[in-house]
Amino acid sequence: MSERKVLTKYYPPDFDPSKITRTRGPKNAGPKLMTVRLMAPFSMKCTHCGEFIYKGRKFNARKETTDEKYYNIAIFRFYIRCTRCSGEITFKTDPKNMDYESERGAKRNFEPWREAKLNEETEEERLDRIEREDAERDAMKELETKVLDAKTEMAIADALDEIRSRNARMEKTDREGVTTVAKPDAASEDRKRQEEEDAEAARRAFGSLGMPDISEEVIEEDMVDAPIAMPVVTTFVKKPKEKKDFGAALGIKKKAPAPAPAPQVKAPAPPSKLSTMLVAGYDSDND
Repeated sequence: MSERKVLTKYYPPDFDPSKITRTRGPKNAGPKLMTVRLMAPFSMKCTHCGEFIYKGRKFNARKETTDEKYYNIAIFRFYIRCTRCSGEITFKTDPKNMDYESERGAKRNFEPWREAKLNEETEEERLDRIEREDAERDAMKELETKVLDAKTEMAIADALDEIRSRNARMEKTDREGVTTVAKPDAASEDRKRQEEEDAEAARRAFGSLGMPDISEEVIEEDMVDAPIAMPVVTTFVKKPKEKKDFGAALGIKKKAPAPAPAPQVKAPAPPSKLSTMLVAGYDSDND
Protein backbone atom coordinates (compact mmCIF):
# COMPACT_ATOMS: atom_id res chain seq x y z
CA MET A 1 0.00 0.00 0.00
CA SER A 2 2.89 2.37 0.62
CA GLU A 3 4.00 2.33 -3.04
CA ARG A 4 0.74 3.92 -4.10
CA LYS A 5 1.33 7.05 -2.05
CA VAL A 6 4.92 7.90 -2.92
CA LEU A 7 5.62 11.55 -3.52
CA THR A 8 8.98 11.19 -5.21
CA LYS A 9 9.78 8.98 -8.15
CA TYR A 10 13.06 7.55 -9.37
CA TYR A 11 14.65 9.07 -12.46
CA PRO A 12 17.69 7.34 -13.93
CA PRO A 13 20.89 9.35 -14.42
CA ASP A 14 20.67 9.25 -18.23
CA PHE A 15 17.07 10.54 -18.27
CA ASP A 16 16.53 13.30 -20.84
CA PRO A 17 13.02 14.83 -20.94
CA SER A 18 13.69 16.51 -24.27
CA LYS A 19 13.78 13.18 -26.00
CA ILE A 20 10.16 12.46 -25.00
CA THR A 21 7.95 13.65 -27.84
CA ARG A 22 4.29 13.03 -28.57
CA THR A 23 3.87 11.11 -31.81
CA ARG A 24 0.91 9.58 -33.63
CA GLY A 25 1.10 6.03 -34.77
CA PRO A 26 -0.36 4.65 -38.00
CA LYS A 27 -4.06 3.96 -38.01
CA ASN A 28 -5.21 0.38 -38.04
CA ALA A 29 -6.23 -0.27 -41.63
CA GLY A 30 -7.69 -3.71 -40.86
CA PRO A 31 -11.02 -4.59 -39.32
CA LYS A 32 -11.98 -2.80 -36.14
CA LEU A 33 -11.48 -4.98 -33.04
CA MET A 34 -12.72 -4.44 -29.52
CA THR A 35 -12.81 -6.57 -26.40
CA VAL A 36 -16.28 -7.44 -25.09
CA ARG A 37 -17.76 -9.70 -22.43
CA LEU A 38 -20.35 -12.15 -23.76
CA MET A 39 -22.01 -15.52 -23.16
CA ALA A 40 -21.94 -18.44 -25.56
CA PRO A 41 -25.09 -18.06 -27.71
CA PHE A 42 -25.42 -21.83 -28.34
CA SER A 43 -23.99 -25.08 -27.05
CA MET A 44 -20.97 -26.29 -29.03
CA LYS A 45 -18.21 -28.90 -29.07
CA CYS A 46 -14.58 -27.91 -29.56
CA THR A 47 -13.07 -29.57 -32.65
CA HIS A 48 -9.53 -29.43 -31.17
CA CYS A 49 -10.03 -31.32 -27.89
CA GLY A 50 -13.73 -32.36 -27.88
CA GLU A 51 -14.65 -30.15 -24.90
CA PHE A 52 -18.34 -29.29 -24.63
CA ILE A 53 -19.15 -25.61 -24.13
CA TYR A 54 -22.72 -25.05 -23.07
CA LYS A 55 -24.97 -22.10 -23.81
CA GLY A 56 -24.55 -19.24 -21.35
CA ARG A 57 -20.84 -19.75 -20.60
CA LYS A 58 -19.13 -16.37 -20.17
CA PHE A 59 -16.10 -15.40 -22.24
CA ASN A 60 -13.85 -12.41 -22.86
CA ALA A 61 -14.20 -12.17 -26.63
CA ARG A 62 -12.88 -10.01 -29.43
CA LYS A 63 -15.58 -8.38 -31.52
CA GLU A 64 -14.87 -7.68 -35.19
CA THR A 65 -17.08 -5.69 -37.58
CA THR A 66 -17.10 -7.43 -40.96
CA ASP A 67 -17.81 -5.99 -44.39
CA GLU A 68 -20.79 -8.33 -44.87
CA LYS A 69 -24.29 -6.91 -44.50
CA TYR A 70 -27.82 -8.23 -44.66
CA TYR A 71 -30.33 -5.56 -45.74
CA ASN A 72 -27.98 -2.89 -44.43
CA ILE A 73 -27.59 -4.76 -41.10
CA ALA A 74 -23.96 -5.15 -40.06
CA ILE A 75 -22.68 -8.66 -39.32
CA PHE A 76 -20.25 -9.10 -36.38
CA ARG A 77 -17.68 -11.83 -35.80
CA PHE A 78 -16.59 -12.97 -32.33
CA TYR A 79 -13.39 -14.74 -31.29
CA ILE A 80 -13.28 -16.83 -28.11
CA ARG A 81 -10.95 -19.54 -26.80
CA CYS A 82 -11.77 -23.04 -25.58
CA THR A 83 -11.72 -23.37 -21.78
CA ARG A 84 -9.67 -26.59 -21.98
CA CYS A 85 -7.18 -26.31 -24.85
CA SER A 86 -7.36 -22.55 -25.54
CA GLY A 87 -8.18 -23.25 -29.16
CA GLU A 88 -9.63 -20.33 -31.04
CA ILE A 89 -13.38 -20.54 -31.79
CA THR A 90 -15.09 -18.17 -34.20
CA PHE A 91 -18.79 -17.50 -34.76
CA LYS A 92 -20.73 -14.61 -36.28
CA THR A 93 -24.22 -13.17 -36.21
CA ASP A 94 -26.97 -14.34 -38.60
CA PRO A 95 -29.60 -11.58 -38.98
CA LYS A 96 -31.54 -13.53 -41.59
CA ASN A 97 -32.47 -16.32 -39.16
CA MET A 98 -32.13 -14.13 -36.03
CA ASP A 99 -29.42 -16.49 -34.72
CA TYR A 100 -25.66 -17.11 -34.67
CA GLU A 101 -23.58 -19.15 -37.09
CA SER A 102 -20.53 -21.18 -36.11
CA GLU A 103 -17.57 -20.68 -38.45
CA ARG A 104 -14.55 -22.64 -37.21
CA GLY A 105 -12.96 -24.13 -34.11
CA ALA A 106 -16.22 -25.63 -32.80
CA LYS A 107 -19.20 -27.64 -33.99
CA ARG A 108 -22.70 -26.67 -32.97
CA ASN A 109 -24.65 -29.30 -31.05
CA PHE A 110 -27.88 -30.72 -32.46
CA GLU A 111 -30.93 -28.63 -31.53
CA PRO A 112 -34.28 -30.11 -32.63
CA TRP A 113 -36.17 -26.83 -32.34
CA ARG A 114 -33.64 -25.13 -34.63
CA GLU A 115 -33.85 -27.91 -37.22
CA ALA A 116 -37.64 -27.69 -37.21
CA LYS A 117 -37.46 -23.94 -37.65
CA LEU A 118 -35.07 -24.24 -40.58
CA ASN A 119 -37.33 -26.83 -42.22
CA GLU A 120 -40.28 -24.44 -42.11
CA GLU A 121 -41.24 -22.94 -45.43
CA THR A 122 -40.53 -19.33 -46.11
CA GLU A 123 -43.10 -16.77 -47.12
CA GLU A 124 -42.22 -17.08 -50.80
CA GLU A 125 -42.51 -20.87 -50.68
CA ARG A 126 -45.87 -20.60 -48.93
CA LEU A 127 -47.19 -18.21 -51.60
CA ASP A 128 -45.99 -20.54 -54.35
CA ARG A 129 -47.68 -23.50 -52.66
CA ILE A 130 -50.97 -21.59 -52.33
CA GLU A 131 -50.88 -20.61 -56.00
CA ARG A 132 -50.15 -24.20 -57.01
CA GLU A 133 -53.02 -25.50 -54.88
CA ASP A 134 -55.39 -22.94 -56.36
CA ALA A 135 -54.39 -23.96 -59.85
CA GLU A 136 -54.93 -27.67 -59.03
CA ARG A 137 -58.29 -26.88 -57.43
CA ASP A 138 -59.38 -24.97 -60.54
CA ALA A 139 -58.27 -27.86 -62.75
CA MET A 140 -60.31 -30.34 -60.72
CA LYS A 141 -63.34 -28.07 -60.82
CA GLU A 142 -62.99 -27.71 -64.58
CA LEU A 143 -62.73 -31.49 -64.95
CA GLU A 144 -65.87 -32.02 -62.87
CA THR A 145 -67.75 -29.50 -64.98
CA LYS A 146 -66.65 -31.26 -68.15
CA VAL A 147 -67.81 -34.65 -66.80
CA LEU A 148 -71.22 -33.24 -65.87
CA ASP A 149 -71.60 -31.64 -69.31
CA ALA A 150 -70.68 -34.92 -70.98
CA LYS A 151 -73.25 -36.84 -68.91
CA THR A 152 -75.94 -34.27 -69.75
CA GLU A 153 -75.14 -34.46 -73.47
CA MET A 154 -75.31 -38.28 -73.39
CA ALA A 155 -78.68 -38.20 -71.63
CA ILE A 156 -80.03 -35.70 -74.17
CA ALA A 157 -78.72 -37.79 -77.06
CA ASP A 158 -80.38 -40.95 -75.66
CA ALA A 159 -83.69 -39.13 -75.24
CA LEU A 160 -83.51 -37.82 -78.82
CA ASP A 161 -82.74 -41.29 -80.18
CA GLU A 162 -85.73 -42.73 -78.34
CA ILE A 163 -88.01 -39.98 -79.65
CA ARG A 164 -86.74 -40.50 -83.20
CA SER A 165 -87.25 -44.26 -83.04
CA ARG A 166 -90.79 -43.86 -81.68
CA ASN A 167 -91.65 -41.31 -84.36
CA ALA A 168 -90.23 -43.57 -87.04
CA ARG A 169 -92.26 -46.52 -85.77
CA MET A 170 -95.44 -44.45 -85.70
CA GLU A 171 -94.83 -43.16 -89.26
CA LYS A 172 -94.29 -46.72 -90.46
CA THR A 173 -97.53 -47.93 -88.94
CA ASP A 174 -99.40 -44.95 -90.39
CA ARG A 175 -98.14 -45.73 -93.89
CA GLU A 176 -99.21 -49.35 -93.54
CA GLY A 177 -102.67 -48.22 -92.37
CA VAL A 178 -102.57 -50.05 -89.03
CA THR A 179 -103.50 -48.15 -85.91
CA THR A 180 -101.22 -49.01 -83.06
CA VAL A 181 -101.38 -48.13 -79.46
CA ALA A 182 -98.23 -47.08 -77.75
CA LYS A 183 -96.98 -49.87 -75.55
CA PRO A 184 -96.43 -48.96 -71.94
CA ASP A 185 -92.95 -48.94 -70.61
CA ALA A 186 -91.73 -52.16 -68.96
CA ALA A 187 -90.35 -50.28 -65.98
CA SER A 188 -93.69 -48.58 -65.30
CA GLU A 189 -95.50 -51.92 -65.54
CA ASP A 190 -93.12 -53.51 -63.02
CA ARG A 191 -93.55 -50.57 -60.67
CA LYS A 192 -97.36 -50.75 -60.92
CA ARG A 193 -97.39 -54.49 -60.35
CA GLN A 194 -95.11 -54.13 -57.32
CA GLU A 195 -97.38 -51.45 -55.80
CA GLU A 196 -100.43 -53.67 -56.27
CA GLU A 197 -98.68 -56.61 -54.60
CA ASP A 198 -97.67 -54.40 -51.63
CA ALA A 199 -101.21 -53.11 -51.23
CA GLU A 200 -102.65 -56.64 -51.33
CA ALA A 201 -100.13 -57.86 -48.72
CA ALA A 202 -101.00 -54.95 -46.42
CA ARG A 203 -104.73 -55.65 -46.84
CA ARG A 204 -104.27 -59.31 -45.92
CA ALA A 205 -102.05 -58.45 -42.92
CA PHE A 206 -104.47 -55.92 -41.43
CA GLY A 207 -107.58 -57.92 -42.30
CA SER A 208 -106.47 -60.95 -40.24
CA LEU A 209 -106.32 -58.89 -37.01
CA GLY A 210 -109.56 -58.62 -34.99
CA MET A 211 -110.50 -55.01 -34.52
CA PRO A 212 -112.15 -54.14 -31.17
CA ASP A 213 -115.84 -53.16 -31.19
CA ILE A 214 -116.05 -49.48 -30.49
CA SER A 215 -119.80 -49.10 -31.10
CA GLU A 216 -121.75 -46.64 -28.99
CA GLU A 217 -123.24 -47.87 -25.73
CA VAL A 218 -126.99 -47.34 -25.24
CA ILE A 219 -127.79 -45.61 -21.93
CA GLU A 220 -131.32 -46.16 -20.52
CA GLU A 221 -133.29 -43.68 -18.36
CA ASP A 222 -133.32 -46.06 -15.35
CA MET A 223 -129.54 -46.16 -15.44
CA VAL A 224 -129.39 -42.36 -15.27
CA ASP A 225 -131.54 -42.16 -12.07
CA ALA A 226 -129.77 -45.07 -10.34
CA PRO A 227 -127.26 -44.04 -7.67
CA ILE A 228 -123.64 -44.42 -8.54
CA ALA A 229 -121.79 -46.84 -6.31
CA MET A 230 -118.74 -45.11 -4.94
CA PRO A 231 -115.69 -47.29 -4.41
CA VAL A 232 -114.49 -47.78 -0.88
CA VAL A 233 -111.40 -45.78 -0.22
CA THR A 234 -108.95 -47.33 2.23
CA THR A 235 -107.46 -44.85 4.66
CA PHE A 236 -104.31 -45.28 6.68
CA VAL A 237 -103.73 -43.78 10.10
CA LYS A 238 -100.19 -42.96 11.11
CA LYS A 239 -99.38 -44.59 14.41
CA PRO A 240 -96.57 -43.07 16.45
CA LYS A 241 -93.63 -45.35 16.97
CA GLU A 242 -93.10 -46.52 20.52
CA LYS A 243 -89.85 -45.46 22.11
CA LYS A 244 -87.60 -48.19 23.45
CA ASP A 245 -86.44 -47.98 27.03
CA PHE A 246 -82.68 -48.34 26.62
CA GLY A 247 -82.12 -47.46 30.30
CA ALA A 248 -84.03 -50.55 31.47
CA ALA A 249 -81.97 -52.73 29.15
CA LEU A 250 -78.78 -51.38 30.74
CA GLY A 251 -80.13 -51.79 34.31
CA ILE A 252 -80.67 -48.09 35.01
CA LYS A 253 -83.68 -47.37 37.23
CA LYS A 254 -85.56 -44.19 36.69
CA LYS A 255 -86.85 -42.13 39.60
CA ALA A 256 -90.61 -42.24 40.17
CA PRO A 257 -92.26 -38.97 39.26
CA ALA A 258 -93.35 -36.89 42.22
CA PRO A 259 -97.14 -36.74 42.80
CA ALA A 260 -98.75 -33.61 41.48
CA PRO A 261 -100.04 -31.29 44.24
CA ALA A 262 -103.84 -31.15 44.64
CA PRO A 263 -105.37 -27.98 43.32
CA GLN A 264 -106.47 -25.59 46.02
CA VAL A 265 -110.14 -24.62 45.82
CA LYS A 266 -110.86 -21.19 47.15
CA ALA A 267 -113.99 -20.86 49.36
CA PRO A 268 -116.56 -18.35 48.14
CA ALA A 269 -116.50 -15.05 49.99
CA PRO A 270 -119.49 -14.42 52.26
CA PRO A 271 -122.09 -12.02 50.84
CA SER A 272 -121.91 -8.48 52.05
CA LYS A 273 -124.60 -6.88 54.19
CA LEU A 274 -125.65 -4.44 51.47
CA SER A 275 -126.19 -7.14 48.90
CA THR A 276 -128.26 -9.14 51.43
CA MET A 277 -130.55 -6.18 52.10
CA LEU A 278 -131.04 -5.51 48.40
CA VAL A 279 -131.88 -9.13 47.64
CA ALA A 280 -134.33 -9.23 50.54
CA GLY A 281 -136.02 -6.08 49.32
CA TYR A 282 -136.60 -7.47 45.84
CA ASP A 283 -138.15 -10.65 47.09
CA SER A 284 -140.87 -8.91 49.12
CA ASP A 285 -144.42 -8.54 47.80
CA ASN A 286 -144.80 -5.00 49.08
CA ASP A 287 -142.79 -3.56 46.26
